[in-house]
Amino acid sequence: FARDPRFNILLLPQNVGKRKAQIAAIRRSAGDMVLNVDSDTILASDVIRKLVPKMQDPAVGAAMGQLTARNRNDSWLTRLIDMEYWLACNEERAAQARFGAVMCCCGPCAIYRRSALASLLDQYESQYFRGKPSDFGEDRHLTILMLKAGFRTEYVPSAIAATVVPNKLGPYLRQQLRWARSTYRDTLLGLRLLPNLHRFLTLDVVGQNLGPLLLALSVLTGLAQLALTGTVPWLAALMIVAMTMIHCSVVALRARQRRFLGFSLHAFI
Repeated sequence: FARDPRFNILLLPQNVGKRKAQIAAIRRSAGDMVLNVDSDTILASDVIRKLVPKMQDPAVGAAMGQLTARNRNDSWLTRLIDMEYWLACNEERAAQARFGAVMCCCGPCAIYRRSALASLLDQYESQYFRGKPSDFGEDRHLTILMLKAGFRTEYVPSAIAATVVPNKLGPYLRQQLRWARSTYRDTLLGLRLLPNLHRFLTLDVVGQNLGPLLLALSVLTGLAQLALTGTVPWLAALMIVAMTMIHCSVVALRARQRRFLGFSLHAFI
């Protein structure tokens, strides 16, 4: 690509992280649109043709494609993550887009309006949380800035991007912890944004943040009951199992793929 005159390769003097690398590239760009692709991602050949029509509307600041696990067949974990991505895109993001605001345009495949980005770069570059510089959760924070600036964000299910996912539990849990920190932090930063969006999005954000905490509380309470009284909390256990199986069954019907019944194993993670 370095020998192709259509490409301009920027080599930074040192590894300064994704955010500063993005900013350096955006400031050197000239087109109306900026396509962000993570280095471990392969795009389908028609991704740009699928994403650009969404950007014809000047009210749209960003749009993301659908993510799949490029190494889906590596292990039981990568198969679960591939299903997790399908759910995140075709349940969560699709529903959010229906109400005008995808809350996180994912890094592996997202297109942005450059004029909107240019006005947000200073805020994006100098993010602080509780008085300290914050340099993780780039995708979610950039999306929140886009929404706070008054732009809509969209999801395009036919624009497919295949990305490499962790195939071992340790790296996967570290990734999830990093993403969870970003979710909780940027939810706090975006609370003032929610009254201006559809009420469904408030319900969705509250559910995303409280759901895992309530599940953890249920499990801890059940373990405490078992340890202190010697009785098994059957009602709580059956409720968690029933909710998990109902969810996975509905998804299996929607996707017309029986493999989603196996996604119930993800509840343990």
